[in-house]
Amino acid sequence: MVRPDVRKGAEAAERAPSPRTVSFRDALRVWARVALYSFGGPTGQIAFMHRILVEEERWISERRFLHALNYCMLLPGPEAQQLTVYVGWLMHGIRGGLVAGIFFVIPGFIAILGLSLVYAAFRHVTVVEGLFFGLKAAVLAVVVDAVLRIGKRALGHWVMVLVAVLAFIAIFFFDVLFPLIVLGAALLGLIGSRVAPSVWSRGAPDANEDVEAEEEGPLHGDDAGASARPTLVRALRVSVVCLFLWFSPLVLLGWLYGAGSLYVTVGTFFSKAAVVTFGGAYAVLAYIAQEAVETYGWLRPGEMLDGLGMAETTPGPLIQVVQFVGFMGAFRNPAPLDPIAGGILASVITTWVTFVPCFLWIFLGAPYIEYLRGNRWLNAALTTVTAAVVGVILNLAAWFSLHTLFATVSEIRWLGMRLLTPDPWSLDPVALAISVAAFVALFRLKLGMLPVLAGSSFVGLVVHTLFRVGV
Repeated sequence: MVRPDVRKGAEAAERAPSPRTVSFRDALRVWARVALYSFGGPTGQIAFMHRILVEEERWISERRFLHALNYCMLLPGPEAQQLTVYVGWLMHGIRGGLVAGIFFVIPGFIAILGLSLVYAAFRHVTVVEGLFFGLKAAVLAVVVDAVLRIGKRALGHWVMVLVAVLAFIAIFFFDVLFPLIVLGAALLGLIGSRVAPSVWSRGAPDANEDVEAEEEGPLHGDDAGASARPTLVRALRVSVVCLFLWFSPLVLLGWLYGAGSLYVTVGTFFSKAAVVTFGGAYAVLAYIAQEAVETYGWLRPGEMLDGLGMAETTPGPLIQVVQFVGFMGAFRNPAPLDPIAGGILASVITTWVTFVPCFLWIFLGAPYIEYLRGNRWLNAALTTVTAAVVGVILNLAAWFSLHTLFATVSEIRWLGMRLLTPDPWSLDPVALAISVAAFVALFRLKLGMLPVLAGSSFVGLVVHTLFRVGV
Protein backbone atom coordinates (compact mmCIF):
# COMPACT_ATOMS: atom_id res chain seq x y z
CA MET A 1 0.00 0.00 0.00
CA VAL A 2 1.36 3.40 -0.96
CA ARG A 3 1.66 5.83 1.94
CA PRO A 4 -0.37 9.07 1.52
CA ASP A 5 2.70 11.29 1.87
CA VAL A 6 4.53 9.31 -0.82
CA ARG A 7 1.53 9.49 -3.14
CA LYS A 8 1.24 13.22 -2.45
CA GLY A 9 4.90 13.74 -3.29
CA ALA A 10 4.57 11.75 -6.51
CA GLU A 11 1.53 13.76 -7.58
CA ALA A 12 3.40 17.01 -6.85
CA ALA A 13 6.38 15.85 -8.84
CA GLU A 14 4.12 14.95 -11.73
CA ARG A 15 2.59 18.44 -11.70
CA ALA A 16 5.95 20.17 -11.44
CA PRO A 17 7.31 21.86 -14.57
CA SER A 18 9.59 19.84 -16.76
CA PRO A 19 13.27 20.81 -16.61
CA ARG A 20 13.64 22.77 -19.81
CA THR A 21 14.24 26.38 -20.64
CA VAL A 22 11.53 28.44 -22.30
CA SER A 23 12.93 30.70 -24.99
CA PHE A 24 11.58 34.20 -25.43
CA ARG A 25 10.41 33.24 -28.94
CA ASP A 26 8.37 30.34 -27.56
CA ALA A 27 6.90 32.67 -24.96
CA LEU A 28 5.86 35.14 -27.67
CA ARG A 29 4.04 32.40 -29.51
CA VAL A 30 2.13 31.24 -26.45
CA TRP A 31 1.25 34.75 -25.25
CA ALA A 32 -0.18 35.47 -28.70
CA ARG A 33 -2.25 32.31 -28.45
CA VAL A 34 -3.50 33.24 -24.99
CA ALA A 35 -4.45 36.72 -26.23
CA LEU A 36 -6.39 35.53 -29.28
CA TYR A 37 -8.45 33.01 -27.29
CA SER A 38 -9.03 35.08 -24.15
CA PHE A 39 -12.83 34.99 -24.34
CA GLY A 40 -15.33 34.40 -21.55
CA GLY A 41 -14.44 37.10 -19.04
CA PRO A 42 -11.83 36.72 -16.28
CA THR A 43 -13.01 33.27 -15.19
CA GLY A 44 -12.73 31.79 -18.67
CA GLN A 45 -9.46 33.60 -19.37
CA ILE A 46 -7.82 32.37 -16.17
CA ALA A 47 -9.03 28.81 -16.82
CA PHE A 48 -7.59 28.93 -20.34
CA MET A 49 -4.25 30.27 -19.09
CA HIS A 50 -4.14 27.53 -16.48
CA ARG A 51 -4.65 24.87 -19.13
CA ILE A 52 -1.95 26.34 -21.37
CA LEU A 53 0.70 27.35 -18.82
CA VAL A 54 0.28 24.60 -16.19
CA GLU A 55 -1.14 21.57 -18.00
CA GLU A 56 0.03 21.82 -21.61
CA GLU A 57 3.28 23.81 -21.63
CA ARG A 58 4.07 23.00 -17.96
CA TRP A 59 5.96 26.24 -17.58
CA ILE A 60 4.75 26.86 -14.06
CA SER A 61 3.52 24.70 -11.19
CA GLU A 62 -0.07 24.54 -10.00
CA ARG A 63 0.76 26.09 -6.64
CA ARG A 64 2.88 28.83 -8.19
CA PHE A 65 0.09 29.70 -10.62
CA LEU A 66 -2.46 29.98 -7.80
CA HIS A 67 0.02 31.97 -5.74
CA ALA A 68 0.36 34.52 -8.53
CA LEU A 69 -3.40 34.62 -9.08
CA ASN A 70 -4.14 35.23 -5.40
CA TYR A 71 -1.97 38.32 -5.34
CA CYS A 72 -3.34 39.64 -8.62
CA MET A 73 -6.77 39.43 -6.99
CA LEU A 74 -5.54 41.85 -4.33
CA LEU A 75 -4.72 44.54 -6.88
CA PRO A 76 -6.96 47.03 -8.67
CA GLY A 77 -7.47 46.26 -12.33
CA PRO A 78 -8.18 43.17 -14.46
CA GLU A 79 -6.71 40.16 -12.67
CA ALA A 80 -6.43 38.02 -15.82
CA GLN A 81 -4.30 40.59 -17.64
CA GLN A 82 -2.21 41.18 -14.53
CA LEU A 83 -1.66 37.44 -14.22
CA THR A 84 -0.16 37.35 -17.70
CA VAL A 85 2.10 40.28 -16.78
CA TYR A 86 3.15 38.53 -13.56
CA VAL A 87 3.98 35.20 -15.21
CA GLY A 88 5.70 36.94 -18.14
CA TRP A 89 7.78 39.00 -15.70
CA LEU A 90 8.66 35.94 -13.65
CA MET A 91 9.88 34.11 -16.75
CA HIS A 92 11.67 36.82 -18.73
CA GLY A 93 11.78 39.92 -16.57
CA ILE A 94 10.41 43.32 -17.59
CA ARG A 95 10.35 42.54 -21.31
CA GLY A 96 8.46 39.31 -20.65
CA GLY A 97 5.85 41.11 -18.57
CA LEU A 98 5.46 43.86 -21.16
CA VAL A 99 4.98 41.45 -24.06
CA ALA A 100 2.54 39.21 -22.17
CA GLY A 101 0.44 42.13 -20.93
CA ILE A 102 0.40 44.08 -24.20
CA PHE A 103 -0.43 41.02 -26.29
CA PHE A 104 -3.36 40.30 -23.97
CA VAL A 105 -4.91 43.74 -24.63
CA ILE A 106 -4.31 44.27 -28.36
CA PRO A 107 -6.92 41.86 -29.87
CA GLY A 108 -9.70 43.24 -27.68
CA PHE A 109 -8.68 46.83 -28.39
CA ILE A 110 -8.83 46.30 -32.16
CA ALA A 111 -12.14 44.39 -31.97
CA ILE A 112 -13.93 46.91 -29.73
CA LEU A 113 -12.62 49.86 -31.76
CA GLY A 114 -14.09 48.31 -34.90
CA LEU A 115 -17.39 47.53 -33.17
CA SER A 116 -17.54 51.05 -31.71
CA LEU A 117 -17.12 52.55 -35.18
CA VAL A 118 -19.91 50.33 -36.54
CA TYR A 119 -22.11 51.10 -33.53
CA ALA A 120 -21.65 54.86 -33.80
CA ALA A 121 -22.21 54.95 -37.55
CA PHE A 122 -25.04 52.42 -37.85
CA ARG A 123 -26.66 52.49 -34.41
CA HIS A 124 -30.12 53.01 -35.87
CA VAL A 125 -29.81 50.50 -38.68
CA THR A 126 -32.32 47.71 -38.08
CA VAL A 127 -29.72 44.92 -38.19
CA VAL A 128 -27.46 46.60 -35.63
CA GLU A 129 -30.39 47.54 -33.40
CA GLY A 130 -31.65 43.97 -33.45
CA LEU A 131 -28.29 42.41 -32.67
CA PHE A 132 -27.70 44.68 -29.71
CA PHE A 133 -31.29 44.31 -28.52
CA GLY A 134 -30.78 40.58 -27.99
CA LEU A 135 -27.22 40.99 -26.79
CA LYS A 136 -28.24 43.54 -24.17
CA ALA A 137 -30.88 41.23 -22.70
CA ALA A 138 -28.43 38.32 -22.58
CA VAL A 139 -25.73 40.38 -20.86
CA LEU A 140 -28.19 41.05 -18.05
CA ALA A 141 -28.33 37.28 -17.48
CA VAL A 142 -24.51 37.16 -17.47
CA VAL A 143 -24.36 39.80 -14.74
CA VAL A 144 -26.97 37.98 -12.63
CA ASP A 145 -25.05 34.75 -13.10
CA ALA A 146 -21.91 36.53 -11.89
CA VAL A 147 -23.73 37.65 -8.72
CA LEU A 148 -24.70 34.06 -7.94
CA ARG A 149 -21.29 32.58 -8.74
CA ILE A 150 -19.29 35.10 -6.74
CA GLY A 151 -21.84 35.20 -3.94
CA LYS A 152 -21.75 31.43 -3.52
CA ARG A 153 -18.00 31.56 -3.08
CA ALA A 154 -17.74 34.72 -0.99
CA LEU A 155 -20.74 34.66 1.34
CA GLY A 156 -19.98 31.65 3.50
CA HIS A 157 -20.93 33.36 6.78
CA TRP A 158 -23.92 35.46 7.78
CA VAL A 159 -21.58 38.36 8.58
CA MET A 160 -20.39 38.39 4.96
CA VAL A 161 -23.99 38.31 3.76
CA LEU A 162 -24.64 41.37 5.93
CA VAL A 163 -21.60 43.13 4.44
CA ALA A 164 -22.92 42.45 0.92
CA VAL A 165 -26.38 43.76 1.83
CA LEU A 166 -24.96 46.93 3.37
CA ALA A 167 -22.77 47.53 0.31
CA PHE A 168 -25.80 47.15 -1.97
CA ILE A 169 -27.86 49.58 0.11
CA ALA A 170 -25.01 52.09 0.24
CA ILE A 171 -24.41 52.26 -3.51
CA PHE A 172 -27.95 51.67 -4.82
CA PHE A 173 -29.95 53.87 -2.46
CA PHE A 174 -27.41 56.39 -1.17
CA ASP A 175 -24.97 56.78 -4.09
CA VAL A 176 -21.95 56.03 -1.91
CA LEU A 177 -18.85 56.00 -4.09
CA PHE A 178 -17.40 52.60 -4.89
CA PRO A 179 -13.89 53.45 -3.59
CA LEU A 180 -15.38 54.39 -0.22
CA ILE A 181 -17.21 51.06 -0.06
CA VAL A 182 -13.97 49.19 -0.78
CA LEU A 183 -12.08 51.20 1.84
CA GLY A 184 -14.82 50.72 4.42
CA ALA A 185 -14.98 46.97 3.79
CA ALA A 186 -11.21 46.62 4.08
CA LEU A 187 -11.16 48.52 7.39
CA LEU A 188 -14.05 46.41 8.68
CA GLY A 189 -12.09 43.27 7.76
CA LEU A 190 -9.00 44.48 9.60
CA ILE A 191 -11.02 45.27 12.72
CA GLY A 192 -13.04 42.09 12.45
CA SER A 193 -9.91 39.95 12.21
CA ARG A 194 -8.98 41.23 15.66
CA VAL A 195 -12.43 41.06 17.26
CA ALA A 196 -13.73 37.82 15.71
CA PRO A 197 -10.86 36.03 13.96
CA SER A 198 -12.93 32.84 13.54
CA VAL A 199 -15.21 34.71 11.14
CA TRP A 200 -12.75 36.87 9.22
CA SER A 201 -9.85 34.43 9.02
CA ARG A 202 -11.73 31.71 7.14
CA GLY A 203 -9.74 30.51 4.23
CA ALA A 204 -6.49 32.05 5.46
CA PRO A 205 -3.52 29.79 4.79
CA ASP A 206 -2.08 28.13 7.83
CA ALA A 207 1.43 29.36 8.46
CA ASN A 208 2.36 25.98 9.93
CA GLU A 209 0.95 23.74 7.25
CA ASP A 210 3.38 21.63 5.25
CA VAL A 211 4.38 22.82 1.83
CA GLU A 212 4.32 20.33 -1.00
CA ALA A 213 7.68 19.23 -2.26
CA GLU A 214 7.05 20.75 -5.63
CA GLU A 215 9.06 23.16 -7.72
CA GLU A 216 7.60 26.63 -7.17
CA GLY A 217 9.66 28.65 -9.55
CA PRO A 218 8.61 28.79 -13.18
CA LEU A 219 10.94 28.10 -16.03
CA HIS A 220 12.49 31.17 -17.57
CA GLY A 221 15.00 32.07 -20.21
CA ASP A 222 16.87 34.37 -17.85
CA ASP A 223 16.68 35.33 -14.19
CA ALA A 224 15.70 38.97 -14.72
CA GLY A 225 12.28 38.53 -13.13
CA ALA A 226 12.81 35.74 -10.64
CA SER A 227 16.05 37.22 -9.26
CA ALA A 228 14.73 40.79 -8.85
CA ARG A 229 15.04 41.94 -5.26
CA PRO A 230 12.81 44.52 -3.56
CA THR A 231 15.02 47.54 -3.05
CA LEU A 232 14.17 51.20 -2.61
CA VAL A 233 16.22 52.19 -5.67
CA ARG A 234 14.39 49.69 -7.87
CA ALA A 235 11.00 50.74 -6.52
CA LEU A 236 11.73 54.41 -7.22
CA ARG A 237 13.00 53.67 -10.71
CA VAL A 238 9.94 51.57 -11.62
CA SER A 239 7.57 54.14 -10.10
CA VAL A 240 9.10 57.09 -11.94
CA VAL A 241 9.11 55.35 -15.32
CA CYS A 242 5.57 53.97 -15.04
CA LEU A 243 4.08 57.20 -13.65
CA PHE A 244 5.74 59.17 -16.45
CA LEU A 245 4.28 56.81 -19.06
CA TRP A 246 0.89 56.93 -17.33
CA PHE A 247 0.44 60.70 -17.10
CA SER A 248 2.59 62.21 -19.86
CA PRO A 249 -0.12 61.68 -22.53
CA LEU A 250 -2.59 63.62 -20.35
CA VAL A 251 -0.13 66.48 -20.02
CA LEU A 252 0.37 66.49 -23.79
CA LEU A 253 -3.39 66.48 -24.44
CA GLY A 254 -3.84 69.31 -21.96
CA TRP A 255 -1.18 71.31 -23.77
CA LEU A 256 -2.78 70.64 -27.18
CA TYR A 257 -6.48 70.99 -26.38
CA GLY A 258 -6.64 72.62 -22.96
CA ALA A 259 -6.90 71.20 -19.46
CA GLY A 260 -10.70 71.26 -19.62
CA SER A 261 -11.00 69.32 -22.89
CA LEU A 262 -13.00 66.12 -23.01
CA TYR A 263 -9.87 64.08 -23.79
CA VAL A 264 -8.17 65.18 -20.58
CA THR A 265 -11.41 64.55 -18.67
CA VAL A 266 -11.67 61.05 -20.13
CA GLY A 267 -8.04 60.28 -19.30
CA THR A 268 -8.37 61.64 -15.77
CA PHE A 269 -11.62 59.81 -15.03
CA PHE A 270 -10.38 56.43 -16.22
CA SER A 271 -7.07 56.97 -14.40
CA LYS A 272 -9.12 57.25 -11.21
CA ALA A 273 -11.15 54.20 -12.18
CA ALA A 274 -7.94 52.21 -12.73
CA VAL A 275 -7.00 52.78 -9.09
CA VAL A 276 -10.34 51.66 -7.61
CA THR A 277 -11.22 48.65 -9.78
CA PHE A 278 -10.95 46.13 -6.93
CA GLY A 279 -13.06 43.04 -7.32
CA GLY A 280 -12.91 42.75 -11.09
CA ALA A 281 -14.71 44.45 -13.94
CA TYR A 282 -18.26 43.67 -12.82
CA ALA A 283 -17.69 45.43 -9.51
CA VAL A 284 -16.52 48.71 -11.04
CA LEU A 285 -18.92 48.76 -13.99
CA ALA A 286 -21.71 50.18 -11.86
CA TYR A 287 -19.46 53.04 -10.82
CA ILE A 288 -18.32 53.71 -14.39
CA ALA A 289 -21.82 53.32 -15.84
CA GLN A 290 -23.42 55.73 -13.42
CA GLU A 291 -20.68 58.32 -13.86
CA ALA A 292 -20.64 58.01 -17.67
CA VAL A 293 -24.43 58.22 -17.93
CA GLU A 294 -25.51 60.48 -15.08
CA THR A 295 -22.50 62.74 -14.42
CA TYR A 296 -20.82 63.19 -17.81
CA GLY A 297 -23.61 62.26 -20.22
CA TRP A 298 -21.27 60.29 -22.47
CA LEU A 299 -23.72 57.39 -22.80
CA ARG A 300 -27.42 56.66 -22.55
CA PRO A 301 -28.37 54.00 -19.97
CA GLY A 302 -28.97 51.17 -22.44
CA GLU A 303 -25.74 51.86 -24.31
CA MET A 304 -23.61 50.71 -21.39
CA LEU A 305 -25.09 47.25 -21.82
CA ASP A 306 -24.31 47.40 -25.53
CA GLY A 307 -20.68 48.11 -24.70
CA LEU A 308 -20.61 45.33 -22.13
CA GLY A 309 -21.95 42.99 -24.79
CA MET A 310 -19.05 43.98 -27.05
CA ALA A 311 -16.54 43.24 -24.30
CA GLU A 312 -18.19 39.88 -23.50
CA THR A 313 -17.97 38.71 -27.13
CA THR A 314 -14.45 39.86 -27.96
CA PRO A 315 -11.08 38.65 -26.66
CA GLY A 316 -9.33 40.49 -23.88
CA PRO A 317 -10.25 41.82 -20.43
CA LEU A 318 -13.89 42.59 -19.74
CA ILE A 319 -12.86 46.02 -18.43
CA GLN A 320 -12.04 46.86 -22.05
CA VAL A 321 -15.65 48.10 -22.16
CA VAL A 322 -14.26 51.42 -20.91
CA GLN A 323 -12.82 51.91 -24.40
CA PHE A 324 -16.36 51.97 -25.80
CA VAL A 325 -17.39 54.49 -23.13
CA GLY A 326 -14.52 56.81 -24.03
CA PHE A 327 -15.17 56.40 -27.75
CA MET A 328 -18.85 57.32 -27.49
CA GLY A 329 -18.14 60.26 -25.21
CA ALA A 330 -15.69 61.75 -27.71
CA PHE A 331 -17.81 60.80 -30.72
CA ARG A 332 -20.62 62.97 -29.33
CA ASN A 333 -18.34 65.75 -28.10
CA PRO A 334 -15.33 65.62 -30.44
CA ALA A 335 -14.22 69.28 -30.54
CA PRO A 336 -11.80 70.27 -31.95
CA LEU A 337 -11.58 66.99 -33.90
CA ASP A 338 -14.15 65.30 -36.10
CA PRO A 339 -16.27 62.55 -34.43
CA ILE A 340 -14.35 59.55 -35.83
CA ALA A 341 -10.90 60.96 -35.04
CA GLY A 342 -12.11 62.07 -31.61
CA GLY A 343 -13.54 58.65 -30.85
CA ILE A 344 -10.33 56.88 -31.88
CA LEU A 345 -8.18 59.25 -29.81
CA ALA A 346 -10.43 58.74 -26.78
CA SER A 347 -10.25 54.95 -27.28
CA VAL A 348 -6.46 55.08 -27.25
CA ILE A 349 -6.18 57.33 -24.20
CA THR A 350 -8.81 55.32 -22.29
CA THR A 351 -7.03 52.05 -22.97
CA TRP A 352 -3.66 53.60 -22.13
CA VAL A 353 -4.61 54.94 -18.69
CA THR A 354 -6.54 51.76 -17.88
CA PHE A 355 -3.73 49.29 -18.48
CA VAL A 356 -0.47 51.17 -17.83
CA PRO A 357 -1.23 51.10 -14.06
CA CYS A 358 -1.47 47.29 -14.25
CA PHE A 359 2.19 47.11 -15.24
CA LEU A 360 3.07 49.49 -12.41
CA TRP A 361 1.31 47.33 -9.81
CA ILE A 362 3.07 44.14 -10.99
CA PHE A 363 6.55 45.48 -11.67
CA LEU A 364 6.57 47.42 -8.41
CA GLY A 365 4.89 44.89 -6.16
CA ALA A 366 5.99 41.51 -7.54
CA PRO A 367 9.31 41.43 -5.62
CA TYR A 368 7.38 41.98 -2.38
CA ILE A 369 4.73 39.36 -3.08
CA GLU A 370 6.40 36.55 -1.14
CA TYR A 371 6.34 38.69 1.99
CA LEU A 372 2.54 38.94 1.75
CA ARG A 373 1.85 35.24 1.50
CA GLY A 374 -0.12 33.85 4.41
CA ASN A 375 -0.71 37.26 5.96
CA ARG A 376 -3.91 36.82 7.99
CA TRP A 377 -4.96 40.44 8.33
CA LEU A 378 -4.58 40.95 4.59
CA ASN A 379 -6.68 37.85 3.94
CA ALA A 380 -9.36 39.18 6.30
CA ALA A 381 -9.45 42.53 4.50
CA LEU A 382 -9.70 40.82 1.10
CA THR A 383 -12.47 38.50 2.32
CA THR A 384 -14.57 41.46 3.46
CA VAL A 385 -13.91 43.44 0.28
CA THR A 386 -15.00 40.42 -1.78
CA ALA A 387 -18.26 40.24 0.19
CA ALA A 388 -18.87 43.97 -0.42
CA VAL A 389 -18.14 43.44 -4.11
CA VAL A 390 -21.06 40.98 -4.26
CA GLY A 391 -23.35 43.78 -3.11
CA VAL A 392 -21.87 46.14 -5.69
CA ILE A 393 -22.39 43.63 -8.49
CA LEU A 394 -25.97 43.11 -7.29
CA ASN A 395 -26.40 46.87 -7.67
CA LEU A 396 -25.07 46.57 -11.21
CA ALA A 397 -27.58 43.81 -11.96
CA ALA A 398 -30.46 45.85 -10.54
CA TRP A 399 -29.42 49.01 -12.40
CA PHE A 400 -28.99 47.17 -15.70
CA SER A 401 -32.22 45.19 -15.33
CA LEU A 402 -34.30 48.32 -14.78
CA HIS A 403 -32.91 50.03 -17.88
CA THR A 404 -33.02 46.88 -20.02
CA LEU A 405 -36.47 45.53 -19.21
CA PHE A 406 -38.33 48.83 -18.83
CA ALA A 407 -38.56 51.68 -21.32
CA THR A 408 -39.36 54.23 -18.59
CA VAL A 409 -37.51 54.48 -15.27
CA SER A 410 -38.04 57.43 -12.96
CA GLU A 411 -35.71 58.63 -10.21
CA ILE A 412 -37.16 59.90 -6.93
CA ARG A 413 -35.23 61.45 -4.06
CA TRP A 414 -36.73 60.76 -0.63
CA LEU A 415 -35.10 61.30 2.78
CA GLY A 416 -31.68 61.38 1.19
CA MET A 417 -32.25 58.16 -0.71
CA ARG A 418 -32.38 57.62 -4.44
CA LEU A 419 -35.29 55.46 -5.57
CA LEU A 420 -35.48 54.13 -9.13
CA THR A 421 -39.08 53.33 -10.01
CA PRO A 422 -39.91 51.65 -13.34
CA ASP A 423 -43.20 52.12 -15.14
CA PRO A 424 -44.69 48.60 -15.10
CA TRP A 425 -46.56 49.29 -18.35
CA SER A 426 -43.24 49.92 -20.11
CA LEU A 427 -41.97 46.37 -19.47
CA ASP A 428 -40.55 44.78 -22.63
CA PRO A 429 -41.72 41.13 -22.60
CA VAL A 430 -39.34 40.11 -25.40
CA ALA A 431 -36.30 41.44 -23.53
CA LEU A 432 -37.52 39.68 -20.39
CA ALA A 433 -37.95 36.40 -22.27
CA ILE A 434 -34.46 36.59 -23.81
CA SER A 435 -32.90 37.40 -20.42
CA VAL A 436 -34.65 34.48 -18.71
CA ALA A 437 -33.71 32.09 -21.51
CA ALA A 438 -30.08 33.24 -21.42
CA PHE A 439 -29.99 32.82 -17.65
CA VAL A 440 -31.36 29.27 -17.86
CA ALA A 441 -28.85 28.43 -20.59
CA LEU A 442 -25.94 29.76 -18.54
CA PHE A 443 -26.89 28.71 -15.05
CA ARG A 444 -28.89 25.51 -15.56
CA LEU A 445 -27.78 24.09 -18.89
CA LYS A 446 -24.16 25.20 -18.36
CA LEU A 447 -23.80 26.38 -21.95
CA GLY A 448 -20.81 28.51 -22.90
CA MET A 449 -21.06 32.27 -22.80
CA LEU A 450 -20.29 32.80 -26.48
CA PRO A 451 -23.04 30.46 -27.77
CA VAL A 452 -25.56 32.06 -25.41
CA LEU A 453 -24.67 35.60 -26.42
CA ALA A 454 -24.59 34.69 -30.12
CA GLY A 455 -27.95 32.93 -29.90
CA SER A 456 -29.52 35.85 -28.02
CA SER A 457 -28.22 38.30 -30.61
CA PHE A 458 -29.72 36.19 -33.40
CA VAL A 459 -33.10 36.00 -31.65
CA GLY A 460 -33.03 39.74 -31.05
CA LEU A 461 -32.21 40.35 -34.70
CA VAL A 462 -35.06 38.15 -35.92
CA VAL A 463 -37.65 39.59 -33.54
CA HIS A 464 -36.58 43.17 -34.10
CA THR A 465 -36.52 42.77 -37.87
CA LEU A 466 -39.90 41.07 -38.09
CA PHE A 467 -41.81 43.03 -35.49
CA ARG A 468 -39.76 46.24 -35.09
CA VAL A 469 -39.60 45.82 -31.31
CA GLY A 470 -38.34 49.01 -29.67
CA VAL A 471 -34.91 49.00 -28.12
